[in-house]
Amino acid sequence: MEHITLLLGIVIVTALVFDFTNGFHDTANAMATTISTGALKPKTAVAMSAVLNLVGAFLSVEVAKTISGGIINEDGLKTEVIFAALVGAILWNLLTWLVGLPSSSSHALFGGLIGAAVMSMGWSSIDGGTVVTKILLPAVAAPLVAGIAAMLATRLTYRIGSKTDQKATAKGYRAGQIASAGLVSLAHGTNDAQKTMGIITLALITGGVLNPGANPPMWVIVSAGTAIALGTYLGGWRIIRTMGKGLTDLAPQQGFAAQTSAATAILASSHIGFSLSTTQVCSGAVMGSGLGRKGGVVRWSTATRMFIAWGLTLPAAGLVGAGAEFLTKQGSWGVAVTALLLIAGAGTIWALSRRNSIDHTNVTDDDVSDAADEPAGVVTTAIAAVTPPPTGTVADLDTDVKTTIPASPAPPSAEPARPATV
Repeated sequence: MEHITLLLGIVIVTALVFDFTNGFHDTANAMATTISTGALKPKTAVAMSAVLNLVGAFLSVEVAKTISGGIINEDGLKTEVIFAALVGAILWNLLTWLVGLPSSSSHALFGGLIGAAVMSMGWSSIDGGTVVTKILLPAVAAPLVAGIAAMLATRLTYRIGSKTDQKATAKGYRAGQIASAGLVSLAHGTNDAQKTMGIITLALITGGVLNPGANPPMWVIVSAGTAIALGTYLGGWRIIRTMGKGLTDLAPQQGFAAQTSAATAILASSHIGFSLSTTQVCSGAVMGSGLGRKGGVVRWSTATRMFIAWGLTLPAAGLVGAGAEFLTKQGSWGVAVTALLLIAGAGTIWALSRRNSIDHTNVTDDDVSDAADEPAGVVTTAIAAVTPPPTGTVADLDTDVKTTIPASPAPPSAEPARPATV
């Protein structure tokens, strides 16, 4: 009994560590566009997002119930399996954070859980219907829906504001961005914090502390909300840079449209218990807003790398989770070795990240890559051709915001200047 209690404590702590990595991995979902357009300063943005993530954790438990009682058959499930699943999810989160790719923390968790369960009990332990209807289908549909909604909303905002003063309009949309970013943060807490609640609740059920089908206790809700809020405040600046600057250049109108569309999709899915990826939804909305503005360019090289990471997340985390479960089922020494490997892997990734440090002081610097020189692709060109052009460029709209690199006038024969990134 003492060993089970100790192992259960290790699993709970590991789950909160995953929740922490989820926080800084997904900060970009809410605040990348707000920071890139200058609506909020970086540290102010992440502080606001952290508070609202904590508040959002108390709004619903539907997603937590999906995870604790829907994906995996609880009969015969061992606590070691949950520990192995978390190892796979944490390592994938840290690896994608290192390379600055906004992959799905949710799918990393699901992949680790499925891989560990299959290694332990076989494929019969997985509820395939739940996986398809509440994980795979939302993974495909949600970013498409959010992207189309953001594209249409962007076109609508430019159409409405076509005859108004552009500087005044930009200031208004920056204020709207702050509100919509807060809504995304609230939605993120409602959806993603619940995933850790579900994992801890599942561990408590397997340990005999709770009855099957029980809701998360209040202390689980508080601890999960606090962990994700602390991780959010840490920043996750690498992914903020990718999402805010690497996919497209955003004006305040586009940022507002993207965040509002993403928040609507996330809150709706949380209400019905769909555990979708907030990262995929927000990334889809950002790309949609880029396509919605005539002259906007979606950098498909960055988007392609992101799509590949999305596709690899479930199987990669699943393989690591399965390997970790192979070790943990060997006994106490296997659990200890798995824990040491997790610590060593996390430490190595952190050390590698120090070679090229990105934080709130340089997250908006224009030295990311040569992505700004990427020409518009076929999709961008086709959609932009039927999108009403704005009456001013992004640079025109943002003249009241301090930019990191002052613009120089183009010669008469030069091509029109690209939108400035703030």
